[in-house]
Amino acid sequence: MREIVSIQCGQAGINQISTAFWQTIIGEHGIDGSGQLSPNATKSETDRLDVFFNEASGGKYVPRAVCVDLEPATLDTIRSGELRGLFRPDNMISGQSGAGNNWAKGFYTEGAELMESVMDVIRREAEQADSLQGFQLAHSLGGGTGSGLGTLLLTKIKEEYPDRMLSTYSVLPSPKVSDTVTEPYNAVLSFHQLVDNADATFCLDNEALYDICTGTLKIQQPPYKDLNHLISMVMTGVTTCLRFPGQLNGDLRKMCVNLVPFPRLHFFTVGIAPLYAPQSAQFQNLGVQELTQQLFNPANVMAACNHHNGRYLTVSTIFRGKISTKEVEDSIQVAKKKYSQYFVEWIPNNIQTTVCNVPPKGLSTSATFIANSTAVQELFSRTASQFSLMFKRRAFLHWYINEGMDVMEFSEAESNLLDLISEYQQYQEVSVDDDEDMAAYADQELAYDDQPMEDDNNGNYSQYP
Repeated sequence: MREIVSIQCGQAGINQISTAFWQTIIGEHGIDGSGQLSPNATKSETDRLDVFFNEASGGKYVPRAVCVDLEPATLDTIRSGELRGLFRPDNMISGQSGAGNNWAKGFYTEGAELMESVMDVIRREAEQADSLQGFQLAHSLGGGTGSGLGTLLLTKIKEEYPDRMLSTYSVLPSPKVSDTVTEPYNAVLSFHQLVDNADATFCLDNEALYDICTGTLKIQQPPYKDLNHLISMVMTGVTTCLRFPGQLNGDLRKMCVNLVPFPRLHFFTVGIAPLYAPQSAQFQNLGVQELTQQLFNPANVMAACNHHNGRYLTVSTIFRGKISTKEVEDSIQVAKKKYSQYFVEWIPNNIQTTVCNVPPKGLSTSATFIANSTAVQELFSRTASQFSLMFKRRAFLHWYINEGMDVMEFSEAESNLLDLISEYQQYQEVSVDDDEDMAAYADQELAYDDQPMEDDNNGNYSQYP
């Protein structure tokens, strides 16, 4: 088994994303809300339950999940909700005061106090796994807990488990929907940590999800339940080949090797198919060609950026259902030819395909789309511009400084994000003619990374470029 430990952090991570994810997962594996396996569950449903579940006494299956929040109210919602009998009570950890939409409270003060007890639970879950593949973190970058405590958890996990995969499902601030005035600060400080500590970040955006619900699914004034269902479909799609047998298998590491050309460029945008209004279901053809067409439609991307404004570095597609591998390969080649202007020329064969035989509940076929596109810089640029407007006037800064932060940390985080934007832009503009320059640039970066550490005779080590 290749187990994954799930970490749910903050209100968005616990209430909104993860609850929908676990509801979808237990439905696909024939488990009820109390963790009991259905007597009608098939072999394919139960074959790889250990990836996300521990088996307890009495045949009960318990999610390998850790729920963390800085205020108890969010966890109380789970304890009184539909899945109250599913989660292990010891794995729900909460503070008392909350983060107050302040990244510094989550990262330095309130969050740091909880850290040891959270890491004890994560260690216990990791030790119970036979062959731990990695961790997945669900959190929001706009509030205080998901951004501050979430990224602090990432740094601690990276220290203790440097050889395990770390993926995050991060809800980014939306262009039109803003819950808090300090969102740009919290998001930029979080990006600063995500760039260095995550192996894969799936960028999600409430505004884009809302547009999909109203525009494609024709749901007027969609509730959060519908937005969360879309996110859960992506999360279950990404982990499909870990949980079910398939014709072409994939896992988190294989996916990242194919999707991440440079370590810092690991921010993915995602989409799913089929997406259509319920009233038009009987008119839909859910063949491979139709699914592929929907995957490459910019309107179905779950983050507020347009793929046609950038270029695809790499793409991964995961198809589910009784479909032939040849059909998938053929339709992907047709799509690549059709959208060739949106792919960089200097990475050949940059679409990975995975096929799993087991379709999701209620559908005969489905597909998940993961793109490493330079268009993702639109998300960063928007947040960076909002950040700089407030930061140059030092607005709201005293709330962070009172928690022990330094103004330099803000400057460093902003600089790191602007560097990331320029890196995406640089690789977007590069053509085959620039190959020699790019090779020299890459060699220079690698040479710097390989520099020996120099001692200054005081026990301090540094690298010399």
